[in-house]
Amino acid sequence: MDNIIMIIGGVIIGLVIGFVIAKLLEKNNASKTIIEANREAESIIKQATNEGESIKKDKIFQAKEKFLELKSEHEKVINAKEKKIAEAEKRTRDKESQVSNEIAKNKKLNDEIDEKIKDYDYRLDYLEKKQSEVDKLHKSQIEKLEVISNLSAEDAKSQLMDSLRAEAKSDAMAFIQNTLEEAKLTAQQEAKKIIVNTIQRIGTEEAVENCVSVFNIDSDDVKGRIIGREGRNIRALEAATGVEIIVDDTPEAIILSCFDSVRREVARLSLHKLVTDGRIHPARIEEVVNKTSKQIEQEIIEVGKRTVIDLGIHGVHPELIKAIGRMKYRSSYGQNLLQHSREVAKLCGVMAAELGINPKLAKRAGLLHDIGKVPDTETEVPHAILGMEWAEKYGEKPEVCNAIGAHHDEIEMKSLIAPIVQVCDAISGARPGARRQVLDSYIQRLKDLEDIAFGFGGVKKAYAIQAGRELRVIVESEKVNDEKASELSFEISQKIQTDMTYPGQVKVTVIRETRAVNIAK
Repeated sequence: MDNIIMIIGGVIIGLVIGFVIAKLLEKNNASKTIIEANREAESIIKQATNEGESIKKDKIFQAKEKFLELKSEHEKVINAKEKKIAEAEKRTRDKESQVSNEIAKNKKLNDEIDEKIKDYDYRLDYLEKKQSEVDKLHKSQIEKLEVISNLSAEDAKSQLMDSLRAEAKSDAMAFIQNTLEEAKLTAQQEAKKIIVNTIQRIGTEEAVENCVSVFNIDSDDVKGRIIGREGRNIRALEAATGVEIIVDDTPEAIILSCFDSVRREVARLSLHKLVTDGRIHPARIEEVVNKTSKQIEQEIIEVGKRTVIDLGIHGVHPELIKAIGRMKYRSSYGQNLLQHSREVAKLCGVMAAELGINPKLAKRAGLLHDIGKVPDTETEVPHAILGMEWAEKYGEKPEVCNAIGAHHDEIEMKSLIAPIVQVCDAISGARPGARRQVLDSYIQRLKDLEDIAFGFGGVKKAYAIQAGRELRVIVESEKVNDEKASELSFEISQKIQTDMTYPGQVKVTVIRETRAVNIAK
């Protein structure tokens, strides 16, 4: 037992001794590790110190270079400022020298001015004395003249003014006449040249339309079917279309009479459809007329669209396009309104290009100038004003609206396009065969021309000849002298120009005849 205890004790002691030895060895290794770490730390610190010194030297060197660079730039700036200061000082010295010279000159000039003022005052006094002497002498001369002529100064002055006034009026009339003739020689030639060139470049055919249309049929048997039993069919057709249908003895033809060409066209197309189909009775007539009316309305729109496209006009309001299409079925003095408007548009475009004005705007105004002639309802407003109101309503430009409203002088012209439209409208309407003029209005115009001539004193006879293109006036030689005859011709022409509306121009010829008659016995 004691041996076992001793063995256990020895083992325990051995374990303790081994543990202590292990601890000692571990401590020894740790001390070695610490020493090595200290050595490495010292080497790292030494290396970092060396690198820091190197970086410090580099930074110091860079700072010195930057300082030197800034120093040189600063010196340059200082030198430039010193140079500018020197130049400014030089300019200041020059200005001072110049000012001193000017002061010296001004002083000398002031002395000269003072001397001239003194001389002027002396001469003014001398002139005033002389003027007073002249006034006294003039007054005495007037008194002597009044005694000699038995007239006062006021009476003589009034007589002189009357004679001068008559002479001035005569000279002014002669000057006006010469000026007008000279202006006509130049301006009229240029205007004729432009108008002739425009007309030559635009050639159109004009067809005079009537208020009747002829519907051709294959045989006279169709007439009975169109009339119907007891005239029911023809009455239904007239009631539906508003057109008078004349069925007479004319072979293979039926006459459609109506002032409205749209209604006439509806009746013609409806008759054509009814005759082709063969079914003619009141119900069928109403159906066909309704369909044809819608077809015509669509055709009106298509005609308006084709017209604006052909003329190269864009952006026209649909309502204005419809009005343009309706012009195909309207006539003015027998002239087709659409053909007339197309021709005026082309003439306006050419003439505006000749004059250097916007041709597209002029062409637009020319096409739309007569849209007031195709209203949906009857109105008392003149067609030019109505057309201008439509154009304003549908967004046309002010120049176009003014040209439409002013082409018959209802309003004042405010742009150069307005007279172009007026001239081109007259050109289109004045073509031979373009329009039919009512006989009554033609005769009335001739009477008005003669009445204007008889309104002046000394007129014995007046004749309107050459279809109203010339007015010949015969005056009494005892009452009108040659000078008064020239003045009378001018005054009559101005009166016609202001009071009458006429195509083209009117030539006024005043004839003064002096006769000496003796009888031999």
